[in-house]
Amino acid sequence: MNDRLNEYMDGLFAPYEGTKSITELKADLLADLQERYRELRAEGKDDATAFEQTIDSIGDIEETVQEMSNLSRALERQVVTRFDSSDLKGSDFAGVTARGAKFGTSALRGADFSNADLTGGRFKSSDLGEANFDGANLTDAVMTTAELAGSTFRRTRLVRTDFSMSGLDKVRFADAVLTDVAFRKTDLRHTSFERCTFTGVDFTYSDLRGLTFDGAAFTGVKFDRAGLEGVSMRGAILRDCSFRGGWSNKYYKALRTVNFDGARMDKLTYAALKSFDVAPPNVIVE
Repeated sequence: MNDRLNEYMDGLFAPYEGTKSITELKADLLADLQERYRELRAEGKDDATAFEQTIDSIGDIEETVQEMSNLSRALERQVVTRFDSSDLKGSDFAGVTARGAKFGTSALRGADFSNADLTGGRFKSSDLGEANFDGANLTDAVMTTAELAGSTFRRTRLVRTDFSMSGLDKVRFADAVLTDVAFRKTDLRHTSFERCTFTGVDFTYSDLRGLTFDGAAFTGVKFDRAGLEGVSMRGAILRDCSFRGGWSNKYYKALRTVNFDGARMDKLTYAALKSFDVAPPNVIVE
C-alpha cells in the first residue's frame, strides 16, 4: 500500500517538482498519509477503504501546492538575480525577467536593459550612465542616488519608480506614461521629456529650470518648492496640480516666469496659482 501512496503523491506533485520547499512538503505530507493509513487499518478497514479514506483526509490541496510552488520559484529567481556591487559594464540584459533584482552600487555603464522586466529592481547608487531602458518595465524600481547620465527611457513602463537625488544629465524620457514617479531633490535641467504624460509625479525640491513641457498632460503632479524659472508649459493640461513654495518669495517669483500660454487648467489648479498671486494669462480654465 505504501507504493500506492507514493505513486499518488508523485502524480500530485509532478508538475511542481524542482524546488526545495515543495520537496519538503511532499515528504511531510506523505509521512502523514502513511500514519493515517496505518490508523485506519488498525481500526479494521480493508486496504481499499483505508486507502480511499486516507486520500480523502487531505482534501483538495492542489491549489495550495501550486501557490507554494510559484512562490518558491519566485524566491529562488530572486536569489539568482543578486548583482550588488558587481562590475557589469556593457552587459546585455535585454529582454530578461529579473523581478526584484538587486543591482545596488554596481557598475552598469552602457548596459542594455531594453524590454526587460525589472519590476521591483534595486539600483540604488549604481553607475547606469548611457544604459538603455527602452521598453523596460520599471514598476516599483528604486534608482535613488544613481548615476544615469545619458541613459534612455523610451516607452518605458514607469510606475512608482523612484529617481530621487539621482544624476539625470542628458537622460531622455520619450513616449512614456509616468505614474506616481518620484524625482524629489533631482537636477532635471538637462533632462528631456518628449511626448510624456505625468500622473501623480513628484517634482518636490527638484530643479526644472528651463525645461519644456509644451503640450504635456499633468494630473496630480507636485511642483512644490521646485526650481521653475523659465519653464514652458504652453498648451499643457494641468489637473489637480500643486505649486507650493512655503514662505519662499524666490519660489513664487520664479513661478511667475513659467509660460502657461494656451494651457488648460481645472478650476482648483488655477485658483491655487491665483491665491499665490500668480494668475497666468491666456489660459483656459475648465
